[in-house]
Parts: sequence; structure tokens; C-alpha cells
Amino acid sequence: GGGRRRGRGAGTDVSAQLDGPPHRHSANARRWLEQYYVGEMEPGEEQVRPVLCGMPRLRAVRAQTSTRMDPRCKTVDVEKDLVDWQKPLLWQVGYLGEKYDEWVHQPVDRPIRLFHSDLLESLSKTAWYVVFMVWAPVVLYLSWVSYTSLAQGNTRLFSSFTTEYSIPVHKYYFPFIFLLGMFLWSLLEYLIHRFVFHMKPPASNYYLITLHFLLHGQHHKSPFDSSRLVFPPVPASLVIGFFYGVLRLLLPEVLGLSVFVGGLCGYVIYDMMHYYLHYGSPKKGTYLYGLKAYHVKHHFEHQKAGFGISTRFWDHPFRTLIPEETFEKED
Repeated sequence: GGGRRRGRGAGTDVSAQLDGPPHRHSANARRWLEQYYVGEMEPGEEQVRPVLCGMPRLRAVRAQTSTRMDPRCKTVDVEKDLVDWQKPLLWQVGYLGEKYDEWVHQPVDRPIRLFHSDLLESLSKTAWYVVFMVWAPVVLYLSWVSYTSLAQGNTRLFSSFTTEYSIPVHKYYFPFIFLLGMFLWSLLEYLIHRFVFHMKPPASNYYLITLHFLLHGQHHKSPFDSSRLVFPPVPASLVIGFFYGVLRLLLPEVLGLSVFVGGLCGYVIYDMMHYYLHYGSPKKGTYLYGLKAYHVKHHFEHQKAGFGISTRFWDHPFRTLIPEETFEKED
């Protein structure tokens, strides 16, 4: 839950809250909590509602309780994990074989290092605002180029097949073509997330497991690694260039560019929204609040559903919508 819910539950037994409503906490969510285990409360202490304190007080509590930590608590022990967290993970995960799928979907709260090389490692990470700084000016410039090119009146649809029945594309159509590009991006976002990022690599294929971890597995293993929540510009430019080339082949140059820039804008919005869904605190009842809850469920419990990120629209026709939770009425 959010800060308010945690504040209301401070110093009390919150076992009932973990079972819902508003939602049940998954096995992964309960396992996630074990990383923050402090200690056991003395009998009667659970009735005390302390004022939320700062980090100095928290450290003092840790020091007092660490000597009586409950041995039954299954804390995350990095020394007994299937991989060595002191070394880059990318070249280790391929050896997990059949254990990889379960391991990668048990999230932890710690940063991931992928490569030995500092240069490659730096190219695999980026701050969220870098995506906006790099691609927003490109969107604005290409939008201007597309509009001014359409304003010349030389663009016609189907002109490569017939000149008699070709359709002129006026500059006033640009906003609709732009929105079409954004709509197509939302579909592409869904398809990539479902069929590429969530492919299940064969347990016997070291290279496909490694590729899956590089593309998306790392994000599911450490979903709150802030440096890996958006697509770094260098590898992103290769993918973006590929899709631009495809549109150039399918559509007249200016028309393809107009669709492309709308799709590029959709991508920027998607990446910014994805970061916000992990680190933002949207107001309850808003569209983003619903998306955040939906995306968290995807990470912690429903990894084979809920592939829409900026919208749940495509989960409906493809039947991958995360089901609503139901609770028995209390007596």
C-alpha cells in the first residue's frame, strides 16, 4: 500500500490487510517484505501506535532488534541465491536452465549489474529524464518537417499503384495521422511486451535465456532499479531506426514520417508513464492510479497477463486482462 495505509497500520498487526480488501498480497509480495525484516515486537507492543520517525531512529530500532531476529523468517540471503550478486548477472542466468523462469519472477529490491565492462554497463542504464531530453526534440522537429511537407500538396496516397485514383493528403490531416501513429504504437507496445519480452526461453538454450534477461528479465527481477526502467537511447535508436525503415517501405515518404513521429511520441509517453507507474504516487481513483495497481499486479502475481502498460485497451481483445479480485462478504 501507499504511505497513508502504512501510516495507519504502524505499530499494529496488519495481517488482515495483507489478505484484502482492497487486494490480496501475492506470495511474491510477501516474499518481498522479507527483505525489510527488522525484528520481532515484544508482547503488547503491537498496540502502540508510534509517530513515524526518521532514519536515525530507524537505525536504532534495527540495532536493538537484530540480535533477536526470528530464525523462521525467510530473509533474502544473497549468499545462497542461484547467482552470485557480486558479479555481473548477464552471463550467469543462462546456466539456471529450468530454474530461470521461477527465479526471474521472484523480484528483489537491489540494483543489477549486467556487464563486466563499465562502458557497456553505462549504455545499459539511463535516468528517466534522458529519454525525454533526447526524443522530445526529435518528435517536435519531425512533426514540423511532416507538416510543412504535407503543406506543399505533393503527397498522395496509393500513387505508387495508380495516379487516377490516388488520394491527396492535405496538411490538415497531419493531427489524425499523428494520432494514428500513437494508436499503432499502443498495439506495438502490447505485442512486444507479450511476445518478445515475455517469451519463455527453452530451459536448454543458454543464449535465449541470456537474451530474455537482457531484454526484460532483469526488469522483473529488480522492478525498482530506477536506472533500468526506461529504454537507453543508444539501443533504442537501433530499434526506432528499424521501424522507421519499415514505414518508409510501406508508405509514401512524408506519410510514413507522419505516422512514425506519432508512434515515436507514443513511445516517449509510454516510457515516461512506465517510470511513473513504478515510482509515482498517483491520486486514488485516477486513471494512473488504476494503471499503477494493474502494473504492480503484473510484476508480482500475473506475469502471464496484463501486458498493457500505458493502456489496458489491448488486453481486452487479446483476452489477457488481469481478473478483478473478489472477496467473500464478511459476517
